[in-house]
Amino acid sequence: MKLVSYNIRYGVGIDDQLDLPRIARELEGADIIGLQEVDRFFKRGGEVDQAAEIATLLGDYHWVYGAGQDTDGSYRDADGRLVNRRRQHGEMILSRYPILSTRTYPLPKMGSITRHAVQAALLEAVIDAPGGAIRVYNTHLFYWSPDFAVTQAHFVRDRILAAPGEGGAWCGDPELIDAHWQNDAPVPPMPRDVILMGDLNSNVETPVYETFVGPKSMEGGRVQTIDGFVDPWVWLGNEETSGRTSHFSDDRIDHILVGASLRHRIRSMHIDENARGSDHLPVWVELGE
Repeated sequence: MKLVSYNIRYGVGIDDQLDLPRIARELEGADIIGLQEVDRFFKRGGEVDQAAEIATLLGDYHWVYGAGQDTDGSYRDADGRLVNRRRQHGEMILSRYPILSTRTYPLPKMGSITRHAVQAALLEAVIDAPGGAIRVYNTHLFYWSPDFAVTQAHFVRDRILAAPGEGGAWCGDPELIDAHWQNDAPVPPMPRDVILMGDLNSNVETPVYETFVGPKSMEGGRVQTIDGFVDPWVWLGNEETSGRTSHFSDDRIDHILVGASLRHRIRSMHIDENARGSDHLPVWVELGE
């Protein structure tokens, strides 16, 4: 099962050209995809629904979209009729396997009068993957305030930890639930196995990274917990501080983190340094059975 996380910068590449087909080509072969900075009806993105465009370009994927920023984009057509439209910026998850349920959480937001501060989101998808259902999360954390990024990271971690105890999109004894809630479907799961994708805007030497993978021990390794995450890059023997995930930095700030219960399935990881569709680079992880 091949996973990829990619901040696509609304399809504008390192050459400053808007090219969604190029993004689609750089995602070929993936089974589960997490995209950040996907626009709907922004001028910079061609005034199109980029989520729908990308899904069409890739073909044969289930997909969900979670808006962080959501503002009015309505207009009146040539006949004066109101066309209701939302201008959105957020995250997207695509999957070759059915997406059984999804939720979108607004992240804590800073109110600034001196810097640009956008509402961001955490997108959750429960996916009916081979080997059993898994939860996949996709997010994009703050970049110009390291302290506030930690606040968001704690929110993300806490939501992920709480989800299994909350149950699926609906839960309870089917015998006691009105039939019209069941829709002839089984109770949707909320599995413990989990994957976190996203542009965390934080390298491995930050408290944000530590929030997910654990603090360093006296010997320099990570003190990892059973309900925490494993960084596949390190699990496979790479130096924690090696690698880069963007054209503008030598750090790994984009990540795919694998829940500790799935660590035995990690087979490979690479960063596609040949990609040109964004100012970031796609991060790939392969999981075995």
